[in-house]
Amino acid sequence: MFSNPELKAIGEKYEKTVAQVILRWLVQRNIILLSKSVKKSRMKENINIFDFELSKEDMDKISEMDKKESSFFSHYDPSIVEMIAGLHQ
Repeated sequence: MFSNPELKAIGEKYEKTVAQVILRWLVQRNIILLSKSVKKSRMKENINIFDFELSKEDMDKISEMDKKESSFFSHYDPSIVEMIAGLHQ
């Protein structure tokens, strides 16, 4: 996701990182987000998303990329959910 050329191009347009573009897309969709980082520089980057607004065209372009599934793991696979939740012993 962070190396997606379309997201990179949108980021360059606004002089923002891909992460900032994604976070801003979520905010503009009224989705509550919880970002996590232990690095101070990334914490600053994550909060610095309120000085720009994505155009409708860019919002739509990003929405079309949304596959409606996790990029990390399937929430529908019981064995993975059990492993992540620490239920599997």
